[in-house]
Amino acid sequence: MMYTSAQLQEMYQGWLETLVLNRNPQSLYEPVKYVLSIGGKRLRPVLMLLAYNLFKDDVERVKPQALGIEIYHNFTLLHDDLMDKADVRRGHPTVHKRWDDNTAILSGDAMTVLAYQQMEQCDEKHFSKVIKLFNRTAIEICEGQQYDMDFESRLDVTEAEYMEMIRLKTSVLLAASLKIGAILADASEKDADLLYDFGICLGLAFQLKDDLLDVYGDPKVFGKKIGGDILCNKKTFLLIKALELANDLQRQELYHWIEMKKFSAAEKINAVTTLYNIVGVNGITQKLIEDYSAKASALLDEVSVSDERKEALRKLMDGLKVRKV
Repeated sequence: MMYTSAQLQEMYQGWLETLVLNRNPQSLYEPVKYVLSIGGKRLRPVLMLLAYNLFKDDVERVKPQALGIEIYHNFTLLHDDLMDKADVRRGHPTVHKRWDDNTAILSGDAMTVLAYQQMEQCDEKHFSKVIKLFNRTAIEICEGQQYDMDFESRLDVTEAEYMEMIRLKTSVLLAASLKIGAILADASEKDADLLYDFGICLGLAFQLKDDLLDVYGDPKVFGKKIGGDILCNKKTFLLIKALELANDLQRQELYHWIEMKKFSAAEKINAVTTLYNIVGVNGITQKLIEDYSAKASALLDEVSVSDERKEALRKLMDGLKVRKV
């Protein structure tokens, strides 16, 4: 049976709701349950299930790995929110705000182990490939996060450096989700690698869309405050490109807002967004999203299954391009 992404998302949500975390102390596990219960697109497990379903129909077989990839993703968000001092995630208080910093650190650590416990539940035939890929992905995400932190104190971050950072911080987990699904479905090495590369391009487009939404999204739909990246001078593609394309006067104004210690949040967001509009980074970013989406589509074309079986994955990709959240 071929499933749609919506069907797999519903199926996965049911699995998540039956996940038993009744160990003690509950003060360690309550934040974990909270993080996993406050929603999200469930994109990574759905991608894993879609990749598996390209080759096989019994998607329930990869339930543990699908749970593991989502638990791990949510761990990265929990610690990311702590490092960014973010107050809201998906319209809800972040763990360190609802509890405290130490709880966020320790519960996040527990989530990494819980993720591995799920991921390791595959047969001996696939175990080595799956765990090696998961380990590589985990360390690459740490590398991406460190680059992101390093960029905070720099004004000379290049577009190439930024794209490598988001490849590590965002794309590799999407790519690994797809490739693990393919590995567990006994896909050929070529098809598994094509799906990995598809995931890299998909992830780059996805993060660039996130950059756009942080400035131009609807806060009621987006689930967090608009302009957060501007307020904390985050080196997004939009800021990097604006600094590159601005004339001397515009660049001076951008530096002025970046260096200012005391300011009105609304005024800063409005001023920087206006400069983005003048320079045209909105359109440039959207064009790059289209380019990476086209590369992803071409890679998916090469996977050696029928177009009919690829349809759900292609529809999901198209939906991510136009998403509002």
